[in-house]
Amino acid sequence: MTQPSTPRPDAAEQPVCRRLVGRTAVVTGAGSGIGLATARRLAAEGAHVVCGDIDETAGKAAAEATGGLFVRVDVTDPDQVDALFRAAHDTYGSVDIAFNNAGISPPEDDSILETGLEAWKRVQEVNLTSVYLCCKAALPYMRRQGRGSIINTASFVAVMGAATSQISYTASKGGVLAMSRELGVQFAREGIRVNALCPGPVNTPLLQELFAKDPERAARRLVHIPAGRFADADEIAAAVAFLASDDASFVNATDFLVDGGIAGAYVTPL
Repeated sequence: MTQPSTPRPDAAEQPVCRRLVGRTAVVTGAGSGIGLATARRLAAEGAHVVCGDIDETAGKAAAEATGGLFVRVDVTDPDQVDALFRAAHDTYGSVDIAFNNAGISPPEDDSILETGLEAWKRVQEVNLTSVYLCCKAALPYMRRQGRGSIINTASFVAVMGAATSQISYTASKGGVLAMSRELGVQFAREGIRVNALCPGPVNTPLLQELFAKDPERAARRLVHIPAGRFADADEIAAAVAFLASDDASFVNATDFLVDGGIAGAYVTPL
């Protein structure tokens, strides 16, 4: 996807901290997009990374790139999700970070006037139920350890409305936000933080596929972003690494917006 020439910091010039040495991070949807960028970033900061993905080829490549472990997982299957977190603990001895990121945004999910019940259910299963399952699987390990950071991928659409709706996607991300807030409150005094990451539109294969079919739709979205461009996946990964680290020790039960200012804009600067 072509973006305007709005400058961003050169990632190669940004030093990578080593805040996660020896910690174990589980990343779902690790084979591409935000998940892959985050797996790489967490590994660069010293974490043992367990790459969960339904795509074996992409997932194995991610594990090889990060020196980590690949576990094939259908995040809507409770037994497979349990096996993912068990493999992380059995291999590395802890579950310190859970980045519950897997999600879909199919073209069948559109306006409520057009979206059928099957499309609604499928998006809810992958985007919301999977986060419930991953949190449920990760929390017992973290409670025994007395520490942990859970980061659930929501979206900027969880905090604002869009006239060009993807109704089930929007509803699922609102659910992720509410659930993350409640879990963050419930387990805070056990040393566990739970936050909802709310990215703005990110230049990933998912977005490219969605908007390549409808450039006008992409242009309508882009004009509302004060930064003048979509995010790069490594910018979102940097936010995940922060939330996973002790630098975010007092950040809990929040909607962590990384959206280029879109949710705060009344009038978009030209």
